[in-house]
Amino acid sequence: MREDTRTLVFAAIVCVTCSLLLSGTAAGLKNLQQANEEFDVKRNIVKAFGIDISSMDRPGIEATYEKHISENKTSDDLPIFMWTEDGASDPSKFAFPISGKGLWSTLYGYLSLQGDMQTIAGISFYKHGETPGLGAEIEKPWFQKQFAGKKLYSDEGKPLDFQVLKPGANLDETSVDGISGATLTGKGVQALIRKDAADYAEYFKSIKGN
Repeated sequence: MREDTRTLVFAAIVCVTCSLLLSGTAAGLKNLQQANEEFDVKRNIVKAFGIDISSMDRPGIEATYEKHISENKTSDDLPIFMWTEDGASDPSKFAFPISGKGLWSTLYGYLSLQGDMQTIAGISFYKHGETPGLGAEIEKPWFQKQFAGKKLYSDEGKPLDFQVLKPGANLDETSVDGISGATLTGKGVQALIRKDAADYAEYFKSIKGN
């Protein structure tokens, strides 16, 4: 074989080998990324149910999800997540996905209700593109903890006019403090909660028996 031919063959082998290695690496990274995204969803669902995950590692969070949380669909084909305590046959809390426009991005999260199907048990936001230090505060504990104990539905199952108000305003059982300098993000949170609460109202009325 001529020298120039051997050089071309060697170069081709190197190119094919590198291509295969890059393809394999990309596939592996894609699978890892997908697994991480799926875990982040589970982590935020557990968090939305009012569970303190600050001291839990990944296996602990995944075990909690598998042990207590099940997923179903409403009659309108909307996803619903149910939390069942140890030894219980019926769920004690319910969660559903929430999403809507903030200032710069679409906000994604989960909101859960206590067994009365009126009172918020917790909330979490897991994906957004809001401004760090301003709208991005929606993912911070101080903002999310406010929602626990607030009312989302009336005794009759009607969605209430939930509000995210300017910091320092007089709050009631259907309102929380907003974020200083991020009024539009707060209005977005308010709007998406109202929208998704309305979407799930009939489901909760049906299982509550109203």
